[in-house]
Amino acid sequence: MNFDMIKWNYDRGLWNKQMVRMAVDKGIITENEYEEIIRATYQ
Repeated sequence: MNFDMIKWNYDRGLWNKQMVRMAVDKGIITENEYEEIIRATYQ
């Protein structure tokens, strides 16, 4: 799993914000990448 796959999954509705946040918690993507995918500030 990487940034591109996570973004692809989120954009198609296969992932939700909590799932993307979990990827940050696991160190797969950064907080900045989270913000790029979600289009909102990481909290």
